[in-house]
Amino acid sequence: MTFCALGAQAQKAQNRPYVDDKLFHFGFQLGVNFATFHVAESSIPVEFTDARTGQHMVDTVHSRVSTLLPGFHVGFVSDLRLCKFLNLRFCPGLLFTSRTLSYQSAKGNPVKGGIGTSSTVDVLAIPIYLPFYLKWSAEREGNYRPYVIAGGGVSFNVSRDHEKPVLLNTTDYFCEVGFGVDLYFNWFKFCPEITYRIGFANQLCPISERNEVPVDNLFYTDAISRLTSHCVCLTFNFE
Repeated sequence: MTFCALGAQAQKAQNRPYVDDKLFHFGFQLGVNFATFHVAESSIPVEFTDARTGQHMVDTVHSRVSTLLPGFHVGFVSDLRLCKFLNLRFCPGLLFTSRTLSYQSAKGNPVKGGIGTSSTVDVLAIPIYLPFYLKWSAEREGNYRPYVIAGGGVSFNVSRDHEKPVLLNTTDYFCEVGFGVDLYFNWFKFCPEITYRIGFANQLCPISERNEVPVDNLFYTDAISRLTSHCVCLTFNFE
């Protein structure tokens, strides 16, 4: 009788004890992110101006992401229960990201493409992402339940500005892994999670696909051969 009473008390203490038994459920997500690029530099010599000495040179140029700026994202959650510990999720959303590329000479001096141009370029992107995930959950303990998540999908950049020195391609393909915890409250589940997203497609739009590019801006694209996206996301799911 004592064990039965304790079991009944534990069941009573749980918030929304049957919420995970639903075949479908929905929600929304808010979050912050830190995006960067993996930069593959071009080995082709380019024309540039040393920002410190003002000397005009032809040489290879080093480029890297110098500043990580926080972005944010919003999305929608749709969840299909496959079994007690496994769920299939579709979470479309909108991601706002910003990265700063800097350009340096072999000596480490900042360089620029020409008169009036800068040695750094801000790269903004607003992709719509369409990912599918598999969510593996542990046994529920009281009002929390840890889980791991993995999946992938496709994204479409909707913020292309053809006047920018560095133009990104429209489409990217990515995979994503992470972990989180379901926290059960009286009226909803609150699920914070951390994920790491890796893009596979080259995001750098080549000069040949751009029209009327200013001569000074050729430098910023010619110095790079490939850009791939990487992103760490802290997401808060409300389900």
